[in-house]
Amino acid sequence: MNNPSSEPTLETISDYDTLKGEKKKIVWAVVIAGLIIGSAYVIASKIFTNAEDNIQVEQKIKSIPVK
Repeated sequence: MNNPSSEPTLETISDYDTLKGEKKKIVWAVVIAGLIIGSAYVIASKIFTNAEDNIQVEQKIKSIPVK
């Protein structure tokens, strides 16, 4: 089957089964960057979340008004 677009197919990619060279480095860089950004988010949320700043609401909703 002839593909009219210039998109590569799985059959034509030479390193389909295993990543090699620059592609492997890029995949590892993306994974490590995701882990770093995720851990920075978790640390920041632990540091800047303050439970004392929350306003406690004691009222319970007993019925929801319906038009």
